[in-house]
Amino acid sequence: MQGMMMQMPLRIIEILQFAADVHPTGEIVSVRTEGDLHRETYVEAFQRTAQLAHALKALGIDDGDRVATLAWNGYRHFELYYAISGMGAVCHTINPRLSAEQMLYIVNHAEDRAIFVDLTFVPILEALAAQLPSGMRIVVMTDRAHMPDSALDLLCYEDLLDGHSTTFDWPLVDENAAAGLCYTSGTTGNPKGALYSHRSTVLHAFMIAVSVPRSLHEGARILPVVPMFHVNSWGLPYGAPLVGASMIMPGPALDGPSLFDLMENEGVTASWGVPTVWLGLKAEMEQRNAMPSKLDQLVIGGSAASRAMIAWFEDKGVDVCHAWGMTEMSPIGTQAQLPKAQDGLSQDEKLDLKSKQGRRVYGVEMKILDEEGKRLPHDGEAAGELFVRGNAIIQGYFNNEEATNAAFDAEGWFGTGDVASIDETGFLCIQDRSKDLIKSGGEWISSIDLENMAMAHPGVANCAVIAIAHPKWEERPLLVVVPQDAANPPPLDEIHGLMLEHVAKWQLPDAMELIEALPMTATGKVSKLTLRKTFKDYVLPDAH
Repeated sequence: MQGMMMQMPLRIIEILQFAADVHPTGEIVSVRTEGDLHRETYVEAFQRTAQLAHALKALGIDDGDRVATLAWNGYRHFELYYAISGMGAVCHTINPRLSAEQMLYIVNHAEDRAIFVDLTFVPILEALAAQLPSGMRIVVMTDRAHMPDSALDLLCYEDLLDGHSTTFDWPLVDENAAAGLCYTSGTTGNPKGALYSHRSTVLHAFMIAVSVPRSLHEGARILPVVPMFHVNSWGLPYGAPLVGASMIMPGPALDGPSLFDLMENEGVTASWGVPTVWLGLKAEMEQRNAMPSKLDQLVIGGSAASRAMIAWFEDKGVDVCHAWGMTEMSPIGTQAQLPKAQDGLSQDEKLDLKSKQGRRVYGVEMKILDEEGKRLPHDGEAAGELFVRGNAIIQGYFNNEEATNAAFDAEGWFGTGDVASIDETGFLCIQDRSKDLIKSGGEWISSIDLENMAMAHPGVANCAVIAIAHPKWEERPLLVVVPQDAANPPPLDEIHGLMLEHVAKWQLPDAMELIEALPMTATGKVSKLTLRKTFKDYVLPDAH
């Protein structure tokens, strides 16, 4: 027997329409690249989103077309999130920290029809212009007075909106239609695309709203430091308007002093971002011997937060919620908000739990498997590869059958590449990564890719890249080299030169160490475990 309920598709645009109707005083406050502060309510944002949808139609954008963004966190980027998906197209956010080679691959693989770019990033497109897809329209996210001089054929964002109606007949798109496209960075080989649907995005907004209510509630003022080009700012542009929380957008000003001032001036109650950001904010707080007066919670993800950092903020009265997820998961998978049942724990016991990655959010299932594919118990002791499935988790990569086939097990669960344990109360603890990736400041670096590039140098007989702990970036790559001629080893700057043809500068190894031979496993593979033990106390040149 079937239920007798209406079948209304879940649509992203309905989140903003709901916010405009029910939370009309909620606002978006943005630090603009033009240098000033901009404010608009959700009502005004909904009206401008309608104007933008008309403008996109006028540009020839149609159902399923990919429209790229290369932008900071701000109100115009927010408007693009809703206008593009609302009219039936796909919002493709691009990480400006990628190398030119990776960026060009992504733009061409996605077959983007247009790209919207903040003033800061116009030079990036100027450098790539000759290799961009033919006919791609470039729109600068500013007004006529601030349009840059450029040899490119640039359109002006505010000019496009001018004169269009503030209402739009939003199509009743299928909830399973594509709405957003994010590419993984730092993976082995080319980046891979996670193609989100209206359904998955709306459900993910509900998932985070239910899971992190201390941040997400009516009247909250949230500062998303996690970029909107990084997995949709962890879903905040959807979760915040859903519950009536205001968004305080920092734009390009992500340094400690700027964040502190913005938090204080705008009464920020919660902020989400990677550990590197909070190190800068912590230093500024120590310098001023003060805390932003309304700050109540930090959500920290992207890479593991240290117990010491969590303890420092907790001691100052700021709740720290550790979170974990992946691009392929939309991205939030777990959060470490402590349940009421653990209120009676000691502070040390609470910090032990908060240092873990937390419990799964609704809509995410988790299992851990041994090397033979057998399920392991959730007893806090057994550790195996973590697999996940759920409503907001990919079932394949965009136009990449090979990567899709390698990512899922026989039951259709997605393999995260993380080695983890799960305890009896559901707390996840990530212990290692089975994939050879290094996480620097919340961004992935592929050690395998760096190794392949280093091997192109004639002076390198063999090599390996491993992660070394760093006080600011959490992890940085160390290149371990077996030279062809021990008396005449290759200079690191020459190897860097080879790598820079393929990766961004921030992905380069910080240092190089020479050894006679790489340790090997019984199956003939390089033993990264042995190398990590050998260099566990290694201090990088700039890490003092």
